[in-house]
Amino acid sequence: MVALLTLKNASKVYTSGMVRQRSITALQETTLSIGDGKPRITAIVGESGSGKTTMGMLILGFIRPTGGTILFEGKNLWKVSRPVWKEYRRQVQAIFQDPFEVYNPFYKVDHMLEVPIIKFKMSRTKRERRVMIEDALKAVGLRPEETLGRYPHQLSGGQRQRIMVARALVLQPKVIIADEPVSMVDASLRATMLKSLQALRDEQGISILYITHDLATAYHISDNILILYQGRVVEAGDANLVITEPQHPYSQLLVGSIPWPDPDLKWGEAEQVTVHREKPSEFGCPFAPRCRHVMDICRQKAPQFYQTDTTRAVECFLFQSSPILDKDQIDTVLCSEYDRVQ
Repeated sequence: MVALLTLKNASKVYTSGMVRQRSITALQETTLSIGDGKPRITAIVGESGSGKTTMGMLILGFIRPTGGTILFEGKNLWKVSRPVWKEYRRQVQAIFQDPFEVYNPFYKVDHMLEVPIIKFKMSRTKRERRVMIEDALKAVGLRPEETLGRYPHQLSGGQRQRIMVARALVLQPKVIIADEPVSMVDASLRATMLKSLQALRDEQGISILYITHDLATAYHISDNILILYQGRVVEAGDANLVITEPQHPYSQLLVGSIPWPDPDLKWGEAEQVTVHREKPSEFGCPFAPRCRHVMDICRQKAPQFYQTDTTRAVECFLFQSSPILDKDQIDTVLCSEYDRVQ
């Protein structure tokens, strides 16, 4: 079955400067399929500058890839016709980190919910439009009578964020890109938001790309996880397996920084990583200067992907005795809960 959306060896390089140009590689040869008929939540995790948001922007079609292709239903996204592009815009929706920046303070929230329905001709009458909006609000745990007719500043941050989810939902998408959707809400609403995302997968059949720096939330709601470091996927696979038993030294570093609710465990004592002062080799592993397991081969060339489990692959020479997995086959280790129970 052809996936709705596919990154195929996608890369993005940013350049700056007029005379002395400087290039920064934000994403390197990444392959990922989304919306292939099996709804799942795939988490993209990494520290700031790892390439998470760049991946989301490429998938949303906001920026062009420098290398590789973005495919929509098997067709190059940047070469499709206008009607196909419009359909892509309907089926692939986004939830951003700061909901307040999306709102126009001069319009009531009704306007923001109505515009996409009108633009994509999702209803024939005003009554149908109203029913669609109310159903979407109820689906994200909001009461229409307490939400509609208000201006953005009259709503809480959690309400504004859930309205953004409802706005995406009214268009009946197949994929939602959620970029740090809970970072701007307090802890009391975080669980509600995450539960809403799971409901979209389970009840609406929507696949979700969950972009976050928070491994704890990724662990609780995701089926799969991709760990990014300097634009490279260094570990990928089943979220529970990757987070509870991380294999790449960088994944271990991230997991070791999670403040697990264990009074007998001091924060960060599980993993202590020695940071070397050497300059990383242009041709070696980018994590080598920070890795406590660094070897000579790590400085000489970049590692390949090694499949260490049926649902996990790691880009690290520590596992070079395992079978090699081509980068464009990374989807073979990603599966949903549906796949696991079949």
